[in-house]
Amino acid sequence: MAEVTQLKRYDAPRINWGKWFLIGVGMLVSAFILVVPMLYIFIQAFSKGLMPVLENLANPDMLHAIWLTVMIALITVPVNLVFGTLLAWLVTRFTFPGRQLLLTLLDIPFAVSPVVAGLVYLLFYGSNGPLGGWLDAHNLQIMFAWPGMVLATIFVTCPFVVRELVPVMMSQGSHEDEAAVLLGASGWQMFPPGDVAQYSLGAAVRRGADQRPRHRRIWRGVGGFRLDPRRNAVAAAAN
Repeated sequence: MAEVTQLKRYDAPRINWGKWFLIGVGMLVSAFILVVPMLYIFIQAFSKGLMPVLENLANPDMLHAIWLTVMIALITVPVNLVFGTLLAWLVTRFTFPGRQLLLTLLDIPFAVSPVVAGLVYLLFYGSNGPLGGWLDAHNLQIMFAWPGMVLATIFVTCPFVVRELVPVMMSQGSHEDEAAVLLGASGWQMFPPGDVAQYSLGAAVRRGADQRPRHRRIWRGVGGFRLDPRRNAVAAAAN
C-alpha cells in the first residue's frame, strides 16, 4: 500500500503594516526636521558657485569664528575630562552628605534650556549682577566674551562626560579599590594609576554606548537606590 505523504501547510508571513507605518512616519518627520534644513543650507551656500564659499572661508570674521570655536573646545575638553572624571569617581566610590544634591545638580543641564542658563550667567556676571561691579572695577569681562562662552559650554557638556563614566565605573566594581585599601593605599594613591587608565574617555564612550539602555537604571543606583554596602567601608578606610 502506497504511503500518502501529507504536506504541511505554511502560511506566508504577514506584513506588520502598523510597524512599517510608524517607522515611515518617524523617518519622514526626521527628514523634515534634520535632512531638509541641512540640504537647504548647502543649496543656499553653493547657489552662487564654489568660489564665493572659498572667499567667505577666507573672510576675517569667518576665521575669527573658527579660531574662537577651536579655542573654546581646547579649553573645555580638558576641563570636562578632569572634572568629569573626578565627579564620576566621587559619586560612585563614596557616600557623603550632599551627594544626592550633587547628583541633582548634574541633571540640571539636561532639564534646563541653554537659553535659561545663559540668562542666569548674564544676571550673575552682567553689569547689574552681584559680581558685575567688581568685574568692571577690575576691568574683567566675562559676559559677551570668550570666558562666558567657556563657562556656558562647560555647564552644558560636563554632565555628558559624567554620565558616560558613571556606568563604566559602576560595572568595574570596587574590588580593586578594596584591595588597594587593604594594602594601605590612600584615596589619592588609588585614583591616578588605576582609575585614569581604566576610565579613559575613549573607553567610556565605547563601553558606555554598549550599556546605554542600562544608563537610567545605573544612574538611579548611583543616586542611592542600589549602592553596594561594601563601598561605605571602603570610603571610611580611604579617609
